Formats: sequence, structure tokens, C-alpha cells
Amino acid sequence: MPHDHDHGDESGHAHEDHREDGHDHGHKHDHGHGHGHAHGHGHHHHDGAKGRAFAIGVALNLTFVGVEAVYGILSHSVSLLSDAAHNMGDVMGLLLAWGAATLARRKPSRTRTYGLRRSTVLAALANALILVLAVGGVLREAVLRFRDPSQVEGKTVIVVAILGALVNGASALLFMSGRKKDANVRAAFMHLVADAAVSVGVAIGGVALWLTGSALIDPVVSVIVSLVILYGTWGILKEAVNLALDAVPSHIDPDAVRAFLTKLPGVSEVHDLHIWAMSTTEVALTAHLVMPGPVPPRFLVGVGAKLKEKFEIGHATVQIEPGEIPEERCSAPCVAE
Repeated sequence: MPHDHDHGDESGHAHEDHREDGHDHGHKHDHGHGHGHAHGHGHHHHDGAKGRAFAIGVALNLTFVGVEAVYGILSHSVSLLSDAAHNMGDVMGLLLAWGAATLARRKPSRTRTYGLRRSTVLAALANALILVLAVGGVLREAVLRFRDPSQVEGKTVIVVAILGALVNGASALLFMSGRKKDANVRAAFMHLVADAAVSVGVAIGGVALWLTGSALIDPVVSVIVSLVILYGTWGILKEAVNLALDAVPSHIDPDAVRAFLTKLPGVSEVHDLHIWAMSTTEVALTAHLVMPGPVPPRFLVGVGAKLKEKFEIGHATVQIEPGEIPEERCSAPCVAE
């Protein structure tokens, strides 16, 4: 339960911890000078469901890669071979996302005070880049097939492609619920959805090939599906780059956060406001609040709780300043209002 420690002076130092054991502990320390810090730490529960989803997804896709590669060679289909290569990229992507999610649960150390949470951001970025490179390889092979088309067995392409759509669709469903609030899981989900789309496109191309016998249909389908995947991947790549560069996460409106802090009782000014992602699921904030008057009891604890509740910012550090602070006294360049 929250509890206070008073030391006979006037400023606040408040911590709000949301611990993995499900207990909340709040502390308020008064020290006698005009500033304070509020910390809210949000820890998301990681049960075995996510690990099982990654394990099943890897097993299904790895098995299908072998099947698709064999039949792609036997049927002389660049669509199947390119899809098999793309599926192998998915396996690598799933392993990256799985490993990052595991590393993110490691406790902080003396030199890595945030732990390894950031690995989820790097995995999301790597996943997006792998997907782009895989599609580039598909496009290259398709262009070569335009120059030298080869006969493809349409029936084999149709059967294997439909199987691939089912495998990738089922794998994507495993990550459906977790994709909204985790860019790492969302990147894995998009990988699998992209593969399902490739397989559907290959199946359609196989039907057209079977009906017409034209060898050009196979590379045409590869180009079309590849361009669709590149379009869908752009959003994930952009988000991952932004997170890696400490941009404000896309689900948070910085203007709304600033407005909330400015309207707090007793606050006359907000500056040095910074919001960034500690991982693909955790957000941090630092801010200076200018409060010329007395700081209300447990003010900082309430600020941390509200930031968590309203904006899903689980790690907030807020410094209270007693009045107007000259620009030269800021520890870093102040953000222009």
C-alpha cells in the first residue's frame, strides 16, 4: 500500500511502482528544497502465451519452408521459390522478435539500468529491413524470369500456395491480440500476413497459369505481390526507425501530454518535456514543472498515476521548480514553447 515518510522539510520525491508481483508501493520523501521527482514504472506481464505463439509460429513456418522449396524446385516455379525465401525471412523475423521479447524481461544491471528492453525496438527494425531485403530478392528473380521464362506446373503451385496461405494465416492469428500495443509483435504479425498474401497471390497466379499456359504469369504475380508487401511494410519500417531514434511513440499525442501537465493545479509552466520508447511496449517521460506556490501533498504520486492511466506512460520522471528558471540553468537545452 502507498505510504509516506516525512523528514521535516518541504519538497517531494515520489515513486510509484507497478511491480510484477502485482503490488503497488508509493513513497513520498520530503527534503526541504524546491524540487521533486515522480517515477511511475510500468511492467507488463509476460506469460507463456507469447512464448508459445512464437514457438508454434516458428515450427509451422520452418516446416513449410522445406516443403515449399522442394516443390518450387520440382515445379520450376519462381513464385514458390521466392515465397519459400520470404517464409525463411519470416522464421528469422519470428526468432528475432522472440529473442528480443525474452531479453526485454531481463532485470536491469549496474551498467544497463534500463535492462535490455530496447532489444525489442532493434528487433522490430531488423524485421522490417529483412522483409524489404527479401522482397528485393523476389523482384530481382522475377525480372530475370521475364527475360528467360520457364514452364511452370500450375497444379503444384496452386496446392502448395494454398497450404502456405493456411500456415501463414494460422500463424498470424497467434499474434492478432498482441499486435496493437507492441511494435515488435506487430512486425512479426505483418511478416506473417504478408506471407499469407504472397501465397494467395501465387495461388491465383497458379490458376491463371493452369488455364492459359503462359509462362509470364508467374513472374508478373511475383512483382505485383512484392509491391503490395513493400507498401504494407513501409509503416512498420517507419515506426521502427522512429522508435530507434527516440521519437514520441505513435500512440501518444505529445501536445495532449503537455496540455495535461500544464493544467495541473499550481503549474505555471512546462518545459524540457521529452517522451520516448524504452521498448516496444514501455514509454518514458521526463519534464520540468514550474510551480511558484507550495506543492500539494502526494502531488507527484498522482501525476505518475495519471500519466500511466491516461497516456500509458509507465516510467515518468518529473522535476518541480519553484519559480522562473533562467535558460542557462537548464541541464539541457530547453524545448521551445
